[in-house]
Amino acid sequence: MSKGREVKPHIGIFGRRNNGKSSIINVLAGKDTAIVSPIAGTTTDPVKKSMEIPGIGPVVLIDTAGIDDKGELGNKRIQKSLDILKIIDLAVLIIVDNIIGEEEENLILSFLDYNIPFVIIHNKSDLVKLQPEFKNAIEKRYNCMVMEFSAATVTDNDQLLKVLAAAMPETAYTSNALVGGLFKSGEAVLLITPIDNEAPEGRMILPQVQAIRDILDHDGIVMICKENDVEDFIRKARPRPALAITDSQVFGKIGNHVPDDIPLTSFSILLARQRGDFQNYLKGTPHLADLKDGDRILILESCTHHVTCDDIGRHKIPSWLSKYTKKELDFDVVAGLGQLPRDIKSYAIVIQCGGCVLTRKQVVNRVKAAVDAGVPVTNYGMTIAWIHGIYHRAVGLFNTI
Repeated sequence: MSKGREVKPHIGIFGRRNNGKSSIINVLAGKDTAIVSPIAGTTTDPVKKSMEIPGIGPVVLIDTAGIDDKGELGNKRIQKSLDILKIIDLAVLIIVDNIIGEEEENLILSFLDYNIPFVIIHNKSDLVKLQPEFKNAIEKRYNCMVMEFSAATVTDNDQLLKVLAAAMPETAYTSNALVGGLFKSGEAVLLITPIDNEAPEGRMILPQVQAIRDILDHDGIVMICKENDVEDFIRKARPRPALAITDSQVFGKIGNHVPDDIPLTSFSILLARQRGDFQNYLKGTPHLADLKDGDRILILESCTHHVTCDDIGRHKIPSWLSKYTKKELDFDVVAGLGQLPRDIKSYAIVIQCGGCVLTRKQVVNRVKAAVDAGVPVTNYGMTIAWIHGIYHRAVGLFNTI
């Protein structure tokens, strides 16, 4: 499952089979959007539903399989449910009968590990009331809200909506500026935008559009030219650009045409700083110089897309990296939140895309396993800058702010 282009808060609904996860989603949606059945295990795979929640706004609710599922197939279903921890902003754990067992405790530990805020809903309270002693003990132990609820008899869900709104982190709505802070109000920023096979016909690629909007939001002047016009454009430009940003794929060529007194970086590196694990990228990128024959590289694409012969992640980076290192390297490419084909420790380095359609939390969590395992991580743009020998210039701008 990939968050894709739905850059809105994601709420994951977890709990044991038949605890009423789907029923609570239907209460929130105000209609039967999830299948409800007294048969345990009705929800087999995570199911997304876009909706509007009063007090929160547009969200994506994700209904998951039961955390107590059984058998080999059940374990796979549980793993798929756990995979969504990488993309959610808030978790809701549904319990009944005043019970928190090993399954719930392990899930809560995962919430804490991924730094996901969560609330606990004691459902079916029309049958078994939430005991005050149990509620107090759980709230004290896990520092979370525990709420009594009954999806079967609810007539007013205002309290549930208030609890969810209060628990939703601010980071689900906000992000750091992409370009703002790198120039002063009234200064010009030059965007150097190649038009190639990957550029959508009649439109600009998303990072370029995001950069334009961010520059304007921060009272800057936007200048745009194609890569073949850079040298002549800068010579004639008034005012002179305070910053130049280019596509990673033409970094080597552009670096020779942008004067040294104009800071130069790439859209991908800006995205890495805004949304990615930038400090670990800075630590990991130099490991590209240490690759040896037989090393395996993991390339992480954040979204699925049509693959062309000019695809940057699947074709260009592997080709450039093999030529740069002069080594026999192996590459695995995984799109979206697809499962890794092998253990993370089997990789010499992980190279992640810019994540232009994801939130920072999702991009960071995508490489969390590698960081935890001590496997170096980097980013498309930083990799390309390193290969072309202009990495230090491309990231030098960020050492002065």
